[in-house]
Amino acid sequence: MPAERLPMRQVREVLRLKYACGHSERRIAAALGISRYTVAEYLRRATVIGLTWPVPPELDDAALERKLFTPPGFIAAETLRPQPDWARIHAELRRPGVTLLLLWEEYRAGQPEGYGYSRFCDLYAAWRGRLSPTMRQSHPLGERLFVDYAGQTVEVVDAVTGEVRAAHIFVAALGASNLTYAEARWSQGLADWLGCHVNTFAFLGGVTRQVVCDNLKAGVTTVCRYEPGINRSYQDLAMHYGTAIVPTRVRKPRDKAKVEVAVQLVQRWVLARLRQRRFFSLAELNAAIGELIEVLNDRPMRHLGSSRRSLFEASERDALLPLPAEPYVYAEWRRCRAGIDYHVELLVRETIEARITEQTVELFHRGARIACHIHSPLRGRHTTIPEHMPSSHRRYADWTPARLMNEAAIIGPATAALVEQILHAKPHPEQGFRACLGILRLVRAWGAERVEAACQRGIDIGARSYSSIVSILRNNLDRAYRPQSVPDEPPVQHSNIRGGRYYH
Repeated sequence: MPAERLPMRQVREVLRLKYACGHSERRIAAALGISRYTVAEYLRRATVIGLTWPVPPELDDAALERKLFTPPGFIAAETLRPQPDWARIHAELRRPGVTLLLLWEEYRAGQPEGYGYSRFCDLYAAWRGRLSPTMRQSHPLGERLFVDYAGQTVEVVDAVTGEVRAAHIFVAALGASNLTYAEARWSQGLADWLGCHVNTFAFLGGVTRQVVCDNLKAGVTTVCRYEPGINRSYQDLAMHYGTAIVPTRVRKPRDKAKVEVAVQLVQRWVLARLRQRRFFSLAELNAAIGELIEVLNDRPMRHLGSSRRSLFEASERDALLPLPAEPYVYAEWRRCRAGIDYHVELLVRETIEARITEQTVELFHRGARIACHIHSPLRGRHTTIPEHMPSSHRRYADWTPARLMNEAAIIGPATAALVEQILHAKPHPEQGFRACLGILRLVRAWGAERVEAACQRGIDIGARSYSSIVSILRNNLDRAYRPQSVPDEPPVQHSNIRGGRYYH
Protein backbone atom coordinates (compact mmCIF):
# COMPACT_ATOMS: atom_id res chain seq x y z
CA MET A 1 0.00 0.00 0.00
CA PRO A 2 1.42 3.47 -0.87
CA ALA A 3 2.54 5.53 2.14
CA GLU A 4 0.12 8.33 1.20
CA ARG A 5 -3.17 7.99 -0.68
CA LEU A 6 -3.57 9.70 -4.01
CA PRO A 7 -6.42 12.13 -4.55
CA MET A 8 -9.41 10.43 -6.14
CA ARG A 9 -8.99 12.74 -9.12
CA GLN A 10 -5.64 11.05 -9.89
CA VAL A 11 -7.11 7.60 -9.27
CA ARG A 12 -9.77 8.30 -11.91
CA GLU A 13 -7.01 9.43 -14.27
CA VAL A 14 -5.13 6.16 -13.68
CA LEU A 15 -8.26 4.19 -14.62
CA ARG A 16 -8.88 6.34 -17.70
CA LEU A 17 -5.31 6.02 -19.01
CA LYS A 18 -5.37 2.26 -18.43
CA TYR A 19 -8.78 1.22 -19.71
CA ALA A 20 -9.67 4.03 -22.14
CA CYS A 21 -6.23 4.80 -23.58
CA GLY A 22 -4.54 1.44 -23.12
CA HIS A 23 -1.29 2.85 -21.67
CA SER A 24 1.12 0.66 -19.76
CA GLU A 25 1.72 1.06 -16.06
CA ARG A 26 5.13 2.60 -16.79
CA ARG A 27 3.71 5.28 -19.09
CA ILE A 28 0.91 6.07 -16.63
CA ALA A 29 3.45 6.49 -13.81
CA ALA A 30 5.56 8.84 -15.96
CA ALA A 31 2.52 10.87 -17.06
CA LEU A 32 1.19 11.40 -13.54
CA GLY A 33 4.53 11.74 -11.74
CA ILE A 34 3.96 8.80 -9.42
CA SER A 35 5.73 5.48 -8.92
CA ARG A 36 4.96 2.41 -11.00
CA TYR A 37 4.27 0.48 -7.78
CA THR A 38 1.55 2.99 -6.85
CA VAL A 39 -0.10 2.61 -10.28
CA ALA A 40 -0.04 -1.17 -9.98
CA GLU A 41 -1.52 -1.09 -6.47
CA TYR A 42 -4.47 1.10 -7.49
CA LEU A 43 -5.18 -1.00 -10.56
CA ARG A 44 -5.09 -4.15 -8.41
CA ARG A 45 -7.60 -2.68 -5.97
CA ALA A 46 -9.87 -1.60 -8.86
CA THR A 47 -9.75 -5.13 -10.29
CA VAL A 48 -10.71 -6.66 -6.91
CA ILE A 49 -13.90 -4.58 -6.71
CA GLY A 50 -14.61 -4.90 -10.46
CA LEU A 51 -14.04 -1.24 -11.32
CA THR A 52 -12.98 -0.11 -14.82
CA TRP A 53 -13.49 2.98 -16.98
CA PRO A 54 -15.79 4.87 -17.02
CA VAL A 55 -16.42 5.07 -13.30
CA PRO A 56 -20.13 4.86 -12.50
CA PRO A 57 -21.52 8.40 -12.09
CA GLU A 58 -23.10 7.55 -8.70
CA LEU A 59 -19.62 7.00 -7.24
CA ASP A 60 -18.40 10.35 -5.95
CA ASP A 61 -14.88 10.73 -4.53
CA ALA A 62 -15.89 9.68 -1.00
CA ALA A 63 -17.74 6.57 -2.23
CA LEU A 64 -14.88 5.66 -4.55
CA GLU A 65 -12.37 5.91 -1.71
CA ARG A 66 -14.52 3.73 0.53
CA LYS A 67 -14.80 1.01 -2.14
CA LEU A 68 -11.07 1.07 -2.86
CA PHE A 69 -9.76 1.11 0.70
CA THR A 70 -12.44 -0.54 2.89
CA PRO A 71 -12.36 -4.32 2.63
CA PRO A 72 -15.50 -6.29 3.50
CA GLY A 73 -16.05 -6.71 7.24
CA PHE A 74 -13.41 -4.07 8.10
CA ILE A 75 -15.78 -1.69 9.91
CA ALA A 76 -17.41 -4.49 11.85
CA ALA A 77 -14.03 -5.87 12.92
CA GLU A 78 -12.89 -2.38 13.92
CA THR A 79 -15.86 -1.83 16.19
CA LEU A 80 -15.59 -5.29 17.75
CA ARG A 81 -12.03 -4.75 18.95
CA PRO A 82 -11.61 -3.50 22.55
CA GLN A 83 -11.22 0.28 22.50
CA PRO A 84 -8.42 1.81 24.61
CA ASP A 85 -9.25 4.44 27.22
CA TRP A 86 -7.81 7.36 25.26
CA ALA A 87 -8.43 9.93 28.03
CA ARG A 88 -6.42 7.86 30.51
CA ILE A 89 -3.66 7.27 27.95
CA HIS A 90 -3.50 11.00 27.24
CA ALA A 91 -3.15 11.76 30.95
CA GLU A 92 -0.52 9.06 31.44
CA LEU A 93 1.65 10.48 28.64
CA ARG A 94 2.14 13.66 30.68
CA ARG A 95 4.07 11.72 33.31
CA PRO A 96 7.88 11.71 33.03
CA GLY A 97 9.28 8.73 31.18
CA VAL A 98 5.92 7.37 29.96
CA THR A 99 5.84 6.65 26.22
CA LEU A 100 3.14 5.57 23.81
CA LEU A 101 4.98 2.28 23.26
CA LEU A 102 4.84 1.48 26.99
CA LEU A 103 1.12 2.24 27.14
CA TRP A 104 0.49 0.07 24.06
CA GLU A 105 2.34 -2.83 25.68
CA GLU A 106 0.18 -2.48 28.79
CA TYR A 107 -2.94 -2.31 26.57
CA ARG A 108 -2.01 -5.49 24.67
CA ALA A 109 -1.20 -7.28 27.92
CA GLY A 110 -4.81 -6.77 29.00
CA GLN A 111 -6.34 -7.08 25.51
CA PRO A 112 -4.43 -9.69 23.43
CA GLU A 113 -6.86 -9.22 20.53
CA GLY A 114 -6.42 -5.45 20.55
CA TYR A 115 -4.85 -3.15 17.97
CA GLY A 116 -1.30 -3.40 16.75
CA TYR A 117 1.15 -0.66 17.67
CA SER A 118 0.93 1.22 14.38
CA ARG A 119 -2.89 1.31 14.39
CA PHE A 120 -2.84 2.18 18.09
CA CYS A 121 -0.67 5.25 17.37
CA ASP A 122 -2.87 6.35 14.46
CA LEU A 123 -6.05 6.13 16.52
CA TYR A 124 -4.51 8.06 19.39
CA ALA A 125 -3.31 10.80 17.04
CA ALA A 126 -6.82 11.08 15.57
CA TRP A 127 -8.37 11.23 19.05
CA ARG A 128 -5.92 13.87 20.25
CA GLY A 129 -6.54 15.98 17.15
CA ARG A 130 -10.19 16.35 18.18
CA LEU A 131 -9.33 17.77 21.63
CA SER A 132 -8.57 21.38 20.74
CA PRO A 133 -9.02 22.19 17.08
CA THR A 134 -6.72 24.92 15.82
CA MET A 135 -8.38 27.79 14.00
CA ARG A 136 -6.61 28.59 10.75
CA GLN A 137 -5.85 32.29 10.94
CA SER A 138 -6.19 34.50 7.90
CA HIS A 139 -3.88 37.49 7.64
CA PRO A 140 -5.01 40.28 5.28
CA LEU A 141 -2.30 42.12 3.40
CA GLY A 142 -0.57 44.76 5.51
CA GLU A 143 -2.65 43.93 8.55
CA ARG A 144 -0.33 42.31 11.14
CA LEU A 145 3.31 42.29 12.13
CA PHE A 146 4.32 39.62 14.67
CA VAL A 147 7.27 40.38 16.96
CA ASP A 148 9.16 38.46 19.65
CA TYR A 149 12.61 37.63 20.97
CA ALA A 150 14.33 34.34 20.18
CA GLY A 151 15.23 32.17 23.11
CA GLN A 152 18.78 31.73 21.79
CA THR A 153 21.50 34.35 22.33
CA VAL A 154 24.79 35.03 20.55
CA GLU A 155 28.08 35.72 22.31
CA VAL A 156 29.93 38.94 21.45
CA VAL A 157 33.51 39.47 22.64
CA ASP A 158 34.73 42.94 23.63
CA ALA A 159 37.83 43.50 21.51
CA VAL A 160 39.45 45.65 24.23
CA THR A 161 38.63 43.92 27.51
CA GLY A 162 37.88 40.40 26.25
CA GLU A 163 34.58 40.39 28.12
CA VAL A 164 31.93 38.10 26.62
CA ARG A 165 28.40 39.47 26.47
CA ALA A 166 25.19 37.80 25.32
CA ALA A 167 23.26 39.54 22.54
CA HIS A 168 19.50 38.96 22.34
CA ILE A 169 17.89 38.32 18.95
CA PHE A 170 14.72 40.22 17.99
CA VAL A 171 12.57 38.63 15.27
CA ALA A 172 9.63 40.08 13.31
CA ALA A 173 7.48 38.49 10.58
CA LEU A 174 4.67 39.82 8.39
CA GLY A 175 1.41 37.90 8.57
CA ALA A 176 0.60 37.69 4.88
CA SER A 177 3.94 37.37 3.05
CA ASN A 178 6.03 35.96 5.96
CA LEU A 179 8.81 38.47 5.22
CA THR A 180 11.20 38.14 8.15
CA TYR A 181 13.47 40.61 9.96
CA ALA A 182 16.00 39.94 12.73
CA GLU A 183 18.33 42.13 14.78
CA ALA A 184 20.71 41.68 17.73
CA ARG A 185 20.39 43.86 20.84
CA TRP A 186 22.17 43.95 24.18
CA SER A 187 19.00 43.58 26.23
CA GLN A 188 15.25 43.06 26.12
CA GLY A 189 14.67 46.39 27.85
CA LEU A 190 12.23 49.05 26.70
CA ALA A 191 14.75 51.14 24.76
CA ASP A 192 16.02 48.15 22.77
CA TRP A 193 12.49 46.79 22.29
CA LEU A 194 11.25 50.05 20.76
CA GLY A 195 14.46 50.54 18.75
CA CYS A 196 13.89 47.16 17.11
CA HIS A 197 10.38 48.22 16.08
CA VAL A 198 11.73 51.42 14.51
CA ASN A 199 14.33 49.46 12.52
CA THR A 200 11.74 46.86 11.49
CA PHE A 201 9.40 49.49 10.03
CA ALA A 202 12.36 51.07 8.20
CA PHE A 203 13.29 47.62 6.82
CA LEU A 204 9.72 47.08 5.57
CA GLY A 205 9.40 50.58 4.18
CA GLY A 206 5.94 50.88 5.75
CA VAL A 207 3.79 50.12 8.78
CA THR A 208 1.22 47.41 9.44
CA ARG A 209 -2.11 48.25 11.04
CA GLN A 210 -1.43 45.97 14.01
CA VAL A 211 1.66 44.82 15.90
CA VAL A 212 1.08 41.49 17.64
CA CYS A 213 3.50 41.02 20.53
CA ASP A 214 4.05 38.65 23.41
CA ASN A 215 3.45 39.83 26.99
CA LEU A 216 7.02 41.10 27.37
CA LYS A 217 7.47 43.19 30.51
CA ALA A 218 9.12 45.97 28.54
CA GLY A 219 6.00 46.47 26.40
CA VAL A 220 3.03 45.20 28.43
CA THR A 221 2.61 46.60 31.95
CA THR A 222 -0.59 44.73 32.87
CA VAL A 223 -1.21 41.21 31.60
CA CYS A 224 -4.93 40.74 31.01
CA ARG A 225 -6.83 38.77 28.42
CA TYR A 226 -9.46 41.48 27.93
CA GLU A 227 -7.76 44.81 28.76
CA PRO A 228 -3.96 44.49 28.73
CA GLY A 229 -1.96 47.51 29.87
CA ILE A 230 0.51 48.89 27.31
CA ASN A 231 3.68 50.71 28.35
CA ARG A 232 3.25 54.43 27.74
CA SER A 233 6.38 54.73 25.59
CA TYR A 234 5.26 51.71 23.56
CA GLN A 235 1.88 53.37 23.08
CA ASP A 236 3.65 56.58 21.98
CA LEU A 237 5.47 54.57 19.29
CA ALA A 238 2.17 53.10 18.11
CA MET A 239 0.58 56.55 17.89
CA HIS A 240 3.63 57.92 16.05
CA TYR A 241 3.37 55.22 13.36
CA GLY A 242 -0.41 55.00 13.30
CA THR A 243 -0.56 51.34 14.31
CA ALA A 244 -2.11 49.39 17.19
CA ILE A 245 -0.43 47.16 19.78
CA VAL A 246 -2.26 43.83 20.26
CA PRO A 247 -0.73 41.56 22.93
CA THR A 248 -1.40 37.85 22.65
CA ARG A 249 -3.24 35.82 25.26
CA VAL A 250 -1.13 34.45 28.07
CA ARG A 251 0.33 31.01 27.36
CA LYS A 252 -1.30 30.86 23.91
CA PRO A 253 1.62 30.52 21.47
CA ARG A 254 -0.77 29.82 18.60
CA ASP A 255 -1.83 33.48 18.74
CA LYS A 256 1.63 34.36 17.39
CA ALA A 257 2.36 31.22 15.39
CA LYS A 258 3.83 33.30 12.56
CA VAL A 259 6.66 34.68 14.67
CA GLU A 260 7.15 31.36 16.45
CA VAL A 261 7.90 29.80 13.06
CA ALA A 262 10.04 32.81 12.13
CA VAL A 263 12.05 32.45 15.35
CA GLN A 264 12.63 28.79 14.53
CA LEU A 265 13.76 29.70 11.02
CA VAL A 266 16.13 32.40 12.28
CA GLN A 267 17.65 29.98 14.78
CA ARG A 268 18.11 27.26 12.15
CA TRP A 269 18.96 29.29 9.05
CA VAL A 270 20.79 32.25 10.57
CA LEU A 271 22.14 31.60 14.06
CA ALA A 272 23.11 28.00 13.32
CA ARG A 273 25.25 29.20 10.40
CA LEU A 274 26.95 31.76 12.63
CA ARG A 275 27.76 29.35 15.47
CA GLN A 276 31.42 28.94 14.43
CA ARG A 277 32.08 32.65 13.98
CA ARG A 278 33.34 35.04 16.65
CA PHE A 279 32.01 38.59 16.75
CA PHE A 280 33.69 41.58 18.36
CA SER A 281 30.90 44.15 18.13
CA LEU A 282 27.13 44.31 17.89
CA ALA A 283 27.39 46.07 14.53
CA GLU A 284 29.48 43.19 13.13
CA LEU A 285 26.93 40.65 14.36
CA ASN A 286 23.99 42.58 12.88
CA ALA A 287 25.78 42.85 9.53
CA ALA A 288 26.16 39.06 9.43
CA ILE A 289 22.54 38.53 10.48
CA GLY A 290 21.34 40.97 7.82
CA GLU A 291 23.15 39.09 5.05
CA LEU A 292 21.60 35.75 6.04
CA ILE A 293 18.14 37.30 6.49
CA GLU A 294 18.33 38.49 2.87
CA VAL A 295 19.13 34.92 1.79
CA LEU A 296 16.25 33.56 3.90
CA ASN A 297 13.74 36.01 2.43
CA ASP A 298 14.90 35.27 -1.13
CA ARG A 299 14.74 31.50 -0.62
CA PRO A 300 11.63 29.87 -2.20
CA MET A 301 9.14 28.37 0.25
CA ARG A 302 8.29 24.77 -0.54
CA HIS A 303 4.55 24.94 0.07
CA LEU A 304 4.06 28.16 -1.95
CA GLY A 305 6.73 27.88 -4.65
CA SER A 306 7.82 31.52 -4.26
CA SER A 307 10.01 33.45 -1.85
CA ARG A 308 8.96 35.73 0.98
CA ARG A 309 10.53 38.67 -0.81
CA SER A 310 8.63 38.08 -4.05
CA LEU A 311 5.31 37.73 -2.19
CA PHE A 312 6.01 40.92 -0.28
CA GLU A 313 6.97 42.91 -3.36
CA ALA A 314 4.05 41.56 -5.39
CA SER A 315 1.27 42.19 -2.93
CA GLU A 316 1.97 43.31 0.62
CA ARG A 317 4.30 46.26 0.13
CA ASP A 318 1.56 48.43 -1.38
CA ALA A 319 -0.84 47.46 1.42
CA LEU A 320 1.39 48.89 4.17
CA LEU A 321 0.72 52.27 5.73
CA PRO A 322 3.30 54.95 4.84
CA LEU A 323 6.12 55.75 7.21
CA PRO A 324 5.95 59.08 9.09
CA ALA A 325 8.27 61.91 8.06
CA GLU A 326 10.59 61.27 11.01
CA PRO A 327 11.31 58.00 12.83
CA TYR A 328 10.17 57.61 16.41
CA VAL A 329 12.60 58.91 19.04
CA TYR A 330 12.68 56.85 22.21
CA ALA A 331 11.20 58.67 25.19
CA GLU A 332 10.92 57.46 28.76
CA TRP A 333 8.05 58.61 30.96
CA ARG A 334 8.52 59.22 34.68
CA ARG A 335 6.22 60.47 37.37
CA CYS A 336 8.07 63.17 39.32
CA ARG A 337 7.39 65.83 41.90
CA ALA A 338 8.50 69.43 41.68
CA GLY A 339 10.56 70.87 44.55
CA ILE A 340 10.37 74.40 45.86
CA ASP A 341 13.68 75.27 44.14
CA TYR A 342 12.11 74.82 40.66
CA HIS A 343 13.97 71.56 39.96
CA VAL A 344 12.34 68.18 39.57
CA GLU A 345 12.91 65.45 42.12
CA LEU A 346 11.05 62.31 43.07
CA LEU A 347 9.67 63.10 46.51
CA VAL A 348 8.21 66.50 47.23
CA ARG A 349 5.19 68.63 46.36
CA GLU A 350 3.28 68.78 43.07
CA THR A 351 3.17 65.64 40.88
CA ILE A 352 4.14 66.13 37.22
CA GLU A 353 5.20 63.85 34.36
CA ALA A 354 8.54 63.97 32.57
CA ARG A 355 9.06 62.74 29.00
CA ILE A 356 12.78 62.10 28.58
CA THR A 357 14.50 61.59 25.22
CA GLU A 358 18.16 61.71 24.26
CA GLN A 359 17.83 65.38 23.29
CA THR A 360 15.08 66.89 25.45
CA VAL A 361 13.26 66.72 28.78
CA GLU A 362 9.59 67.76 28.62
CA LEU A 363 7.48 68.36 31.71
CA PHE A 364 3.70 67.86 31.70
CA HIS A 365 1.15 68.82 34.33
CA ARG A 366 -2.34 67.35 33.87
CA GLY A 367 -1.61 66.67 30.21
CA ALA A 368 -0.31 70.16 29.39
CA ARG A 369 3.37 70.75 28.66
CA ILE A 370 4.71 73.32 31.11
CA ALA A 371 8.43 73.25 30.27
CA CYS A 372 10.93 71.87 27.79
CA HIS A 373 14.68 71.64 28.40
CA ILE A 374 17.70 70.40 26.50
CA HIS A 375 18.80 67.08 28.03
CA SER A 376 22.06 67.78 29.85
CA PRO A 377 24.84 65.17 29.59
CA LEU A 378 25.87 65.94 33.19
CA ARG A 379 24.63 63.28 35.59
CA GLY A 380 23.62 64.04 39.18
CA ARG A 381 23.70 67.83 38.75
CA HIS A 382 21.06 70.52 38.34
CA THR A 383 20.63 72.36 35.06
CA THR A 384 18.82 75.70 35.15
CA ILE A 385 17.36 78.14 32.67
CA PRO A 386 17.76 81.61 34.27
CA GLU A 387 14.35 82.71 32.97
CA HIS A 388 12.78 79.91 35.02
CA MET A 389 14.48 81.08 38.25
CA PRO A 390 13.22 84.54 39.33
CA SER A 391 15.07 86.25 42.17
CA SER A 392 11.91 86.35 44.21
CA HIS A 393 10.43 82.93 44.87
CA ARG A 394 7.05 83.37 43.16
CA ARG A 395 5.48 80.04 43.92
CA TYR A 396 6.67 79.90 47.52
CA ALA A 397 7.05 83.55 48.33
CA ASP A 398 7.19 82.96 52.06
CA TRP A 399 10.56 81.24 51.82
CA THR A 400 13.07 83.88 50.78
CA PRO A 401 16.80 84.14 51.54
CA ALA A 402 16.03 86.83 54.08
CA ARG A 403 13.57 84.64 55.98
CA LEU A 404 16.00 81.72 55.99
CA MET A 405 18.71 83.98 57.44
CA ASN A 406 16.34 85.22 60.14
CA GLU A 407 15.32 81.68 61.13
CA ALA A 408 18.97 80.60 61.24
CA ALA A 409 19.96 83.60 63.40
CA ILE A 410 17.42 82.51 66.02
CA ILE A 411 19.33 79.24 66.41
CA GLY A 412 22.74 80.91 66.56
CA PRO A 413 25.40 82.84 64.67
CA ALA A 414 27.14 79.69 63.39
CA THR A 415 23.87 78.43 61.88
CA ALA A 416 23.25 81.81 60.24
CA ALA A 417 26.79 81.84 58.85
CA LEU A 418 26.43 78.32 57.44
CA VAL A 419 23.07 79.15 55.80
CA GLU A 420 24.60 82.24 54.23
CA GLN A 421 27.52 80.23 52.86
CA ILE A 422 25.16 77.62 51.35
CA LEU A 423 23.03 80.25 49.63
CA HIS A 424 26.07 82.10 48.23
CA ALA A 425 27.63 78.85 46.91
CA LYS A 426 24.74 78.26 44.48
CA PRO A 427 24.29 80.01 41.11
CA HIS A 428 20.80 80.91 42.33
CA PRO A 429 19.99 81.18 46.04
CA GLU A 430 16.79 79.17 45.53
CA GLN A 431 18.89 76.09 44.75
CA GLY A 432 20.08 75.98 48.35
CA PHE A 433 16.64 76.41 49.91
CA ARG A 434 16.06 72.75 50.68
CA ALA A 435 19.47 72.22 52.29
CA CYS A 436 18.90 75.23 54.49
CA LEU A 437 15.36 74.15 55.38
CA GLY A 438 16.67 70.73 56.32
CA ILE A 439 19.28 72.20 58.64
CA LEU A 440 16.71 74.43 60.32
CA ARG A 441 14.36 71.50 60.88
CA LEU A 442 17.09 69.50 62.62
CA VAL A 443 16.23 71.54 65.70
CA ARG A 444 13.10 69.41 66.14
CA ALA A 445 15.14 66.24 66.66
CA TRP A 446 18.45 67.47 68.10
CA GLY A 447 17.72 70.82 69.73
CA ALA A 448 19.05 74.28 68.92
CA GLU A 449 22.20 73.96 71.05
CA ARG A 450 23.48 70.86 69.29
CA VAL A 451 22.55 72.15 65.82
CA GLU A 452 24.46 75.38 66.51
CA ALA A 453 27.50 73.38 67.63
CA ALA A 454 27.30 71.10 64.59
CA CYS A 455 27.09 74.11 62.26
CA GLN A 456 30.17 75.61 63.89
CA ARG A 457 32.10 72.37 63.35
CA GLY A 458 30.81 72.22 59.77
CA ILE A 459 32.16 75.73 59.09
CA ASP A 460 35.53 74.84 60.60
CA ILE A 461 36.00 71.68 58.51
CA GLY A 462 34.38 73.04 55.33
CA ALA A 463 31.37 70.73 55.46
CA ARG A 464 28.62 72.94 54.09
CA SER A 465 25.77 70.52 53.35
CA TYR A 466 22.73 69.12 55.08
CA SER A 467 24.06 65.56 55.03
CA SER A 468 27.33 66.68 56.66
CA ILE A 469 25.52 68.36 59.55
CA VAL A 470 23.35 65.26 60.07
CA SER A 471 26.49 63.08 60.14
CA ILE A 472 28.13 65.34 62.75
CA LEU A 473 25.08 65.09 64.98
CA ARG A 474 24.65 61.33 64.60
CA ASN A 475 28.30 60.66 65.42
CA ASN A 476 28.32 63.11 68.36
CA LEU A 477 31.13 65.13 66.74
CA ASP A 478 29.64 68.40 67.93
CA ARG A 479 30.52 67.64 71.57
CA ALA A 480 33.67 69.78 71.61
CA TYR A 481 31.72 72.78 70.32
CA ARG A 482 28.98 72.73 72.92
CA PRO A 483 29.13 75.36 75.71
CA GLN A 484 30.46 73.93 79.02
CA SER A 485 28.11 74.29 81.99
CA VAL A 486 29.56 76.13 85.09
CA PRO A 487 28.25 75.09 88.55
CA ASP A 488 26.40 77.90 90.30
CA GLU A 489 26.94 76.61 93.90
CA PRO A 490 30.06 75.38 95.79
CA PRO A 491 30.45 71.62 96.26
CA VAL A 492 28.62 70.00 99.17
CA GLN A 493 30.72 69.32 102.29
CA HIS A 494 29.82 66.23 104.34
CA SER A 495 31.64 63.75 106.59
CA ASN A 496 30.61 60.84 104.35
CA ILE A 497 32.07 62.51 101.21
CA ARG A 498 35.77 61.77 100.89
CA GLY A 499 36.61 64.50 98.44
CA GLY A 500 39.09 64.54 95.56
CA ARG A 501 42.23 64.41 97.76
CA TYR A 502 41.27 60.96 99.06
CA TYR A 503 42.37 59.34 95.74
CA HIS A 504 45.86 60.90 95.66
